[in-house]
Amino acid sequence: QLQLVESGGGLVQPGGSLRLSCTASGLGFAYSTIAWFRQAPGKEREGASCISPSGRWTNYADSVKGRFTISRDAAKSVVYLQMNSLKPEDTAVYYCGTSDVWNHRDCPAYSAMNYWGKGTLVTISS
Repeated sequence: QLQLVESGGGLVQPGGSLRLSCTASGLGFAYSTIAWFRQAPGKEREGASCISPSGRWTNYADSVKGRFTISRDAAKSVVYLQMNSLKPEDTAVYYCGTSDVWNHRDCPAYSAMNYWGKGTLVTISS
């Protein structure tokens, strides 16, 4: 069983940057797709980005493409989400999760996710 812990959230001004970390413990991290989802107040959880088990392939939602970069460090069992040019609409709780599913078109659906962290709050405000 995998356990995931997100960190790195906080309050930043529009245009600023944050780097989120998703640290995994337990078996299976190396074989799992890792996805970052986010949930804004009053909205459903939506996928932002994901990375293949090898780390070779990534996908991004159109809303974050060109601003966010996902990466993974297999040795440390960590997946990062570098977020640049942040906007107020990026404000949300960010969750990382695992999935056994990978395709090159888009990230796994919420229903295809297995394990979740508890989330980290990102607030973009001046």
